[in-house]
Amino acid sequence: MKTPMLAADALILFGEGIVLIRRENPPYQGCYALPGGFVEVGEAVEEAAQREAKEETGLDVVLLKQVGVYSKPERDPRGHVVSICYLAWGRGELSAGSDARSAEVFDPEDLPPLAFDHAQIIRDGLEKL
Repeated sequence: MKTPMLAADALILFGEGIVLIRRENPPYQGCYALPGGFVEVGEAVEEAAQREAKEETGLDVVLLKQVGVYSKPERDPRGHVVSICYLAWGRGELSAGSDARSAEVFDPEDLPPLAFDHAQIIRDGLEKL
C-alpha cells in the first residue's frame, strides 16, 4: 500500500490581490498555481507553507488561518497528494524563486486558469475573509 504524500499551500494576500506563481516544472508546467510544495521530513506543515512561499515568491508570510485540507486521490497527476492550505498575509518584495517562472499578483475576481484544484481552494479561502 502506498502512503499519500503531504503538501502545504499558501493563499497569500498581497497588496490588492492574491499571489500566484507560474509553474516551472511538470505537472502543469507553465500554468498558474498557489505557492506550495511537499512537506519535508521533520518539518511542520505550517513551516512548509512558509518555506515554500518564501522559496517561490520571495515573500515572508504570516499564516492567518487554515483554509482546508484537500485530499481527493485524483487531485494531482503525480499520485495521491494531501494538501493543507493556509490563508496568509505576505510582506516583502515579490520575486519568483525556485520552481516558479514568475510570481504575480492577481485580482481574485479575474484569475487565469489554475493548476490542480487551486480554483476551489481560492474560493474556499476567500469565503473565510
